[in-house]
Amino acid sequence: MYDIIPSLQPYVKLICTMDCDEGTDTSHVRVLPDTCVELFLNYTSTPIAIIGDELYKRSIISCRMSRPMDIQMRKGAGCLAICFYPGMAYKFFHLPMQILTDTNAALSDVWKDLSEEIEDKLASARNNETRVFIVQNYLLRQLTRGKNDVQVTRVLQQVQGAAGFVSLSKLTNDNGISQRHLSRKFQQYIGLSPKEYLRVYRFIQSLAQLKKCPAHSLTEIAYKSGYYDQAHFNRDYKNYAGCTPAELVRKPHILY
Repeated sequence: MYDIIPSLQPYVKLICTMDCDEGTDTSHVRVLPDTCVELFLNYTSTPIAIIGDELYKRSIISCRMSRPMDIQMRKGAGCLAICFYPGMAYKFFHLPMQILTDTNAALSDVWKDLSEEIEDKLASARNNETRVFIVQNYLLRQLTRGKNDVQVTRVLQQVQGAAGFVSLSKLTNDNGISQRHLSRKFQQYIGLSPKEYLRVYRFIQSLAQLKKCPAHSLTEIAYKSGYYDQAHFNRDYKNYAGCTPAELVRKPHILY
């Protein structure tokens, strides 16, 4: 991972590089929803990855909101990955985020000719540190100036502060906003409705519990993560991971 300049720290969660050996493709891995938007910038002439059944040759915006994605990186590929905090990618791509939800969009469709310009500069850069410097400058150019949406920011902070243990009605009442209005804002900035965001957030919290407390029973994990019962716990894992919680912990190809 690389240092993020102060001007981007409120928006960018992490920056890292991903390189695959020339000899062989990576194994298939399943990456689970995390409500974050990621930008993968290809700095080689090699296709970047196979995601699902589709080959992606150039840079992409990956918006993994509520579905898992099966990924295989191609041999010889190299890319720079930028992960945005929930609700913050909107300020760089200037699109209602529900358009991108659960898709992998070609960056050239969003940033047009700028995408090729960035790829060319990254390809000719001497090293990854220089690439990170170049990309952060481009991100600053794309960053929409002005304040973040106060209501969305406040709701996201409230959800995080409560570790997901908060109802939609409490969020709207505490922030003086109707569910319908909040839903429009969430779709625009995050790509999910508030209700769906809370579900995915609870699922993410349960994954953290699985990592932190591997000796605990799945029933304990469900309770600590805010699930009412085992049925809801299993349902969300089927939806967001494609398997049951018990199956997930036994499958090494699933990243969480």
